[in-house]
Amino acid sequence: MGDRPGPRMAGSAGPADGDAVRVALDSLASLGDQVIAGGDLGSMTTYRVGGQAALLVTARSEADLTLVAAASDTSRLPVLTVGRGSNLLVADAGFVGIAVVLDPVGFGAVSIAGHAVQAGGAVALPALARQTVDAGLTGLEWAVGVPGSVGGGVRMNAGGHGSDIAHNLRSCRVVDLGAGRGEARSMVLADLHYGYRTSAIGPSHVVIEAEFGLAGGDRAVGRDTIRHIVRWRREHQPGGQNAGSVFTNPPGEPPANSAGWLIETAGCKGRRWGSAMVSPKHANFIQADSGGSADDVRVLMEWVRAEVARVHGVDLRTEVRLIGFPDQPSTSSRGL
Repeated sequence: MGDRPGPRMAGSAGPADGDAVRVALDSLASLGDQVIAGGDLGSMTTYRVGGQAALLVTARSEADLTLVAAASDTSRLPVLTVGRGSNLLVADAGFVGIAVVLDPVGFGAVSIAGHAVQAGGAVALPALARQTVDAGLTGLEWAVGVPGSVGGGVRMNAGGHGSDIAHNLRSCRVVDLGAGRGEARSMVLADLHYGYRTSAIGPSHVVIEAEFGLAGGDRAVGRDTIRHIVRWRREHQPGGQNAGSVFTNPPGEPPANSAGWLIETAGCKGRRWGSAMVSPKHANFIQADSGGSADDVRVLMEWVRAEVARVHGVDLRTEVRLIGFPDQPSTSSRGL
């Protein structure tokens, strides 16, 4: 086998262009064209807006992740793990660090033995839902409506239609890319301290594999459930460029425990800031225009949060991961 080619350059490395990026590139040289300086990160999200990563790395093996951890340690660049981008909003200015994507070739396997299901971190949740139903199992049908990966779903305890990851997860394998060593360790369900869209898995962690324990089910019933979920989502939720629900549902009694209801009754539905709009179909969705601005989405998000707090006295919490933004964005209502 010959030497791998050097890292592929894709435009400017952005705001992190400098000594730190060069140090990281040197550390990752053996990965060749799996490393892109100035890689387009925003287009990898379901919002499809936002800027570049200083470095974008496609990992094909655990050894690749070990190299990323070492590169982060020596360069002091932060690390961001990216699944299918369904809960990320990347600032127009980009991410001053190393963004890591798991290659399905190395992390996309699914193995089913009885009621036990092992899935790589890069496996798409909708595909896993269909595959388990076809295998005569039940428990993950809800995941057909979640456009994320297994790794991302395990990290945020993704869920829908009355269930979530915590209902069926047995264990997972996690690599901490921020620890400098990049060693994998196993975590059982109790280690994850799951809550509503939260877990003990940190921003520098990447979930490379998960094991689920499912129950036996009827294939016809499971397929019908999946068809119902897909149909319901098409009828009630908008398509296009969005990240699904922007805010988590607050505690309380109906209807005030619905973020969508709070946003709509605060008068935010259909409101627009620049290239971003609160969906007229579902108030807890923010749509981004094609070729639009991630910063517009963030401003609108903060305006909605401020309006709900003003009208209802409820401080909504976002389930979208905000990457590369200042801690205190403008909440001006100018133009809304």
